[in-house]
Amino acid sequence: MLENSAQEPLPVRVISEAIGDYLSKLGPVWIEGELSEVTVRPGAQMVFMRLRDTSADMSLSIMCHKSVLESVNPLPANARVVLYSKVSWYAKSGSLSMSVKEIRQVGVGELLARLEALKTKLANEGLFAAERKQPLPFLPQVVGLICGRNSDAEKDVVENAKRRWPAVRFEIREVAVQGAAAVAEVCAALRELDADPNVDVIIITRGGGSFEDLLPFSDESLVRLAAEATTPIVSAIGHEKDAPLLDLVADWRASTPTDAGKRVVPDIVEELTKISHLQERSLRYLTSRLSHEMTALNQMKSRPIFKDPYTIVTTRREMVRTLHDRSYRAFESELALGEEELESLKAQLRTLSPQSTLDRGYAVVLTEKGEIVRKAATLKAGDHISIKVAEGVVAATTDASL
Repeated sequence: MLENSAQEPLPVRVISEAIGDYLSKLGPVWIEGELSEVTVRPGAQMVFMRLRDTSADMSLSIMCHKSVLESVNPLPANARVVLYSKVSWYAKSGSLSMSVKEIRQVGVGELLARLEALKTKLANEGLFAAERKQPLPFLPQVVGLICGRNSDAEKDVVENAKRRWPAVRFEIREVAVQGAAAVAEVCAALRELDADPNVDVIIITRGGGSFEDLLPFSDESLVRLAAEATTPIVSAIGHEKDAPLLDLVADWRASTPTDAGKRVVPDIVEELTKISHLQERSLRYLTSRLSHEMTALNQMKSRPIFKDPYTIVTTRREMVRTLHDRSYRAFESELALGEEELESLKAQLRTLSPQSTLDRGYAVVLTEKGEIVRKAATLKAGDHISIKVAEGVVAATTDASL
């Protein structure tokens, strides 16, 4: 710690030198970024540039000897590079710069390998899973659009969408779609539109370009932000053959900006045609149903019961009368048969009864107790007996001679 106070402040020189001493302890480091603002002054041996972070709006001032830059020339604009550099602090001006000893351009092959590794990593986390994807609204009231400034992609989306559904409204955010600021600006626009409750779907689009031009749309921070968005996202980056990682995490991948404009809203002509067809089908069904019910009603009205409601009563009355007559006749027949049977039984009874025997001149001798006398030996002289004949009973007394 430097000793100081309000009464004994430190001069600028001491502070500046202390900062230089502290930064010198960092030592050489490898840094990756996007090279821009390359300034080569005539006759000067040093070249000044800026190195930008593609995923944040940050940059560093760097310098190198002209021979270091010439060793990798020609570099494309906004080339992605890896630098071997050391912090340089200029105590006089109080400025910091990175002194570059070596520059290596990051080749397409290496970038592809990195993208493939990032793709595998995000896929393993489930960011590309189908179950995470949200369905697009059938008819969005407001469409959020993230696109380049005054770009053809913006015109393609808006014109095709309005041609299909003229009432659609757009919330447009024009941002950098390539270069060092692209990721930061696209992310900021996406956060803003996702937080707007009126926006039903968000389109992120740009036209075609080289592999390096489309790299911002494979940036991990942008892909993760899109995965966390609550509003459905349509990715329309480049052409059919282009496949940035944003396409994989988006809820819908459009092959072109034109395709995105057609996908987010329905075609009013098609919808009106569908409505017309549905109306015709409904009318045909209703007419057919009414015709069927009218035919059934007419058939019911033509039945005798509806022409003369008393028919059913008359018919049932005749049936009851017929059943009554049949039952009466059956009852009389049963009675006659019963009477004949009874007479036959009476005749049989008369034939078999003791009275019939008595009528033929026989008699029945009864003791005083009313028992039938079957043997004369059971009687003694003087016993009182009764003699039953066909008509009446005679009292008698037995004779001793018997």
